[in-house]
Amino acid sequence: MTKKILVLHTGGTISMQADGSGAVVTNADNPMNHVTVPLEGIETEVIDFFNIPSPHITPQHMLKLYQKIKASADQFDGVVITHGTDTLEETAYFLDTMQLPKIPIVLTGAMRSSNELGSDGVYNYLTALRVASDEKACDKGVLVVMNDEAHAAKYVTKTHTTNVSTFQTPTHGPLGLIMKQEILYFKTAEPRVRFDLNSISGLVPIIPAYAGMKTELLDMLDLDKIDGLIIEAFGAGNLPKEVADKLADMIADGLPVALVSRCFNGIAEPVYAYEGGGVQLHQAGIFFVKELNAQKARIKLLIALNAGLKDQELRDYMEG
Repeated sequence: MTKKILVLHTGGTISMQADGSGAVVTNADNPMNHVTVPLEGIETEVIDFFNIPSPHITPQHMLKLYQKIKASADQFDGVVITHGTDTLEETAYFLDTMQLPKIPIVLTGAMRSSNELGSDGVYNYLTALRVASDEKACDKGVLVVMNDEAHAAKYVTKTHTTNVSTFQTPTHGPLGLIMKQEILYFKTAEPRVRFDLNSISGLVPIIPAYAGMKTELLDMLDLDKIDGLIIEAFGAGNLPKEVADKLADMIADGLPVALVSRCFNGIAEPVYAYEGGGVQLHQAGIFFVKELNAQKARIKLLIALNAGLKDQELRDYMEG
């Protein structure tokens, strides 16, 4: 049976080429549009949805992707999105929290542009098509597929500036492997709350903790102009006392504040009871976001606020 796959190109290195000086530049004509698909049983419908570098991607672009997939779902057996790698994980996570149809949704990209030696774009694209046509991928949530690995959108992150194996999943490892003849899955995606947003807006900055941190950065924030705040804390979730006290005041004034760990592996949790420790922070009302990095916690809080979550409902979602 032939599987029909919707392909949405959005730009990024996978669509670019190196010029004579070695600088990587955007192509008006996406080279992925000229790739022959030597895969039996797969038919593609290809749309150049965007053509922008991924640092230019915003939550509004992510929402448009969701709306396109939602509107087209009954016509396709799976979806592949080609995307720049810098913000790919954020788009993947955003989509993974939306009420998507139960078909495989796969994001892929490239670390080397189309005319560079060892370019990985075509291979990743074809591998993504294989996963998107696999019925076993239907219950895995949104996937990031690169370098013969399938990663869950919730946990995957970019770990290297140039290496083709840049996408890794801290703590958990990949969700599956793409082999020569078959696709092997180790896990299924966990149940999650999903939303059907028609719009998304708001400002949620990210502030990382550092040794000697005081309140200067927090003092610069205008609480009338931001909708929430993400703090990238030390270790399991700890901060200097001054910073903890300032955040408690901001929460008392009605600002939602969520915390993640700045560590690559592990889970943020309120363990330490010293001043500025996680126990005090949690008691002050800070949300401890488990297993997400700062950029995904920001997306999560934005989605929650746009969905109208408040008070205990907001805490339950952010800490769930």
